[in-house]
Amino acid sequence: MTRSRWAWVVAGVSFIALIGAAGFRATPGALIEPLQAEFGWSTGTIGLAVSVNLLLFGLTAPFAAALMERFGVRRVVACALTLVAIGSGLTVFMTTSWQLVLLWGVLVGLGTGSMALAFVATITGRWFVAQRGLVTGVLTAGGATGQLVFLPVVASLAESSGWRSAAVLVSVAALAVVPLVLLLLREYPADVGVPPYGGTGVVPRPVPARGAARRAVTALTSAARTGPFWLLAGGFAICGATTNGLVGTHFIPAAHDHGMPTTTAAGLLALVGVFDIVGTIFSGWLTDRVDSRILLAAYYALRGASLLLLPQLFADSVHPSMLVFVIFYGLDWVATVPPTVALCREVFGLSAPVVFGWVFASHQIGAALAATAAGLTRDHFGNYAPAWYVAGFLSIGAAVLSMRIRRSPALAGGAEDPSGDLAPQGTRG
Repeated sequence: MTRSRWAWVVAGVSFIALIGAAGFRATPGALIEPLQAEFGWSTGTIGLAVSVNLLLFGLTAPFAAALMERFGVRRVVACALTLVAIGSGLTVFMTTSWQLVLLWGVLVGLGTGSMALAFVATITGRWFVAQRGLVTGVLTAGGATGQLVFLPVVASLAESSGWRSAAVLVSVAALAVVPLVLLLLREYPADVGVPPYGGTGVVPRPVPARGAARRAVTALTSAARTGPFWLLAGGFAICGATTNGLVGTHFIPAAHDHGMPTTTAAGLLALVGVFDIVGTIFSGWLTDRVDSRILLAAYYALRGASLLLLPQLFADSVHPSMLVFVIFYGLDWVATVPPTVALCREVFGLSAPVVFGWVFASHQIGAALAATAAGLTRDHFGNYAPAWYVAGFLSIGAAVLSMRIRRSPALAGGAEDPSGDLAPQGTRG
């Protein structure tokens, strides 16, 4: 294999692994109504399980990034995919809501959290010097591709063969990726004697960091003393609330409230995934060329405008105006990730993957709060309209936060002090 191809092989395997882990991301929205029909659980109860999943999905990320540094990416990713498979597979035997919280929430949350966007930041940081923004966009789109692949199938299986068949499908898909990860994923370019893509020489493999938990906590305490961290975390929390937490979890039941068949609504959400692939890759390309703050502000503002219009677009069938929303919102779904990763790398240097893990944790905290809050809103008001309006105004607020981030180059060479306490120049306090 030529020297330049190894980075793309690793990126390709990572992309497939992200697709396998993304199978569960398609599950909650499509299975809320089947679970309600069989067990009589409220939207709020099911939303709680999704919230636990989203919360652990985020909180696991920084520790997973540190564990990847200590034990290796292959081991962590293989274990994560296995957890997703176990958590999804065992749901076929559940009978009470606490089991849903344990399986959907805890096990799958830990597994998917270890395969979160901190994994993307780790791979791109190790293997790429050139084209980092583009590769970040492509790998981020792996989650959307997983949604695209699984969502229509999950919805169709749930309707024709029952929700248990859909849960087994997700479990098998996650397990199927494990051998590929173990065989082809490599830790560092130095392991195969090549430089990072776009680099000029082989970079020695670093000494494995000990104390993964301490490393993750130290990175947080250091970053938390800087203004850019809180601005990034606040904006990304709103990002999570308005994507995974609200639209990803509640779009299908909201559409069904207006008489739209579940499979049709699932198809629309899958179409969001199609355009998300295009939007995220294009965002990665732009991130290599445009100020990331401007990109984030534009993405959040446009998302806010679209969400404010959404309540008027629901109907019992698909109209052109809804298709326009799906295309527009899909292009913007996780386009925020490449510029956010770039800003973390710019400000926090070598600590960027772990710090981004904490920023991503805020994303999932926002998603978790929104998943529960939107379910309770539906239970109380009988519709989701207030949730859409609040999300729209929050997104506009995120645009303001993004423009307040000060651009500051990372410490020269991303050097860290002996304690691992890294902060950008002029941003402490």
